[in-house]
Amino acid sequence: MNDDQLLRYSRHIMLDEIGIEGQERILAAHAVIIGAGGLGSPAALYLGSAGVGRITIVDNDVVDMTNLQRQIAHTTERIGMPKVESIRTAVHAINPGIEIRCIQQRATETLLDELLPEASIVLDCTDNYKTRQTINAACVRHGVPLVEGAAIRVDGQLMVIDPRNPDSPCYACVFPPEAEFEEVQCSTMGVFAPLVGLIGTQQAAEALKLIVGFGRSSVGQLQMLDARSMEWSRMKIARVKTCDICGTPNTNYKK
Repeated sequence: MNDDQLLRYSRHIMLDEIGIEGQERILAAHAVIIGAGGLGSPAALYLGSAGVGRITIVDNDVVDMTNLQRQIAHTTERIGMPKVESIRTAVHAINPGIEIRCIQQRATETLLDELLPEASIVLDCTDNYKTRQTINAACVRHGVPLVEGAAIRVDGQLMVIDPRNPDSPCYACVFPPEAEFEEVQCSTMGVFAPLVGLIGTQQAAEALKLIVGFGRSSVGQLQMLDARSMEWSRMKIARVKTCDICGTPNTNYKK
């Protein structure tokens, strides 16, 4: 690290859990963030400010007035700008020394197969069930850790999936791909503004823990936040051996 980096990341370096070695891991990491909205905004801002050396942001949308109630990386002046470009502007205003790649399209299987071989961590900040399943399957296929986040109305969810861990359940173990779920989006259901910040920030924290390798793993838990009472509840979940995505035998699953 150079003198500027030693100063910029000094509060991380002071931590026994991170130190210089951990900060160098962060600087060498490549995070892929799928979704540049309410969850992706705080996740990108914190990963960028923490010094994740490469960030790829995937989203096909543009900034809209209704986004500004909760998507804190965007501004009134950037209405109409692609969200990926808006987030890059916001992150670079904090930390211009990191590399940010913007991809303005949906996260398809083909795109994920291109991105994930070079990824250290993936953050799913989307609000679409089918896309979540596609991301989960790709992460299992490539053996890349995934931090899932979700928020709607006043309820949030968080789940950490680590295909490198043979005991780790994947998203499909809890929410089977063939199950019928009614799509609920904040455009029709609403969402409490700080809730997406809470979940997105925790996604960033879990990602940094995995990159550095400290703290207690959240694998095997579905964490749920009730913003009415600001209480977290945790449900223990196990890997399903017959899961279509990560189950055994499964030639796509990398152990």
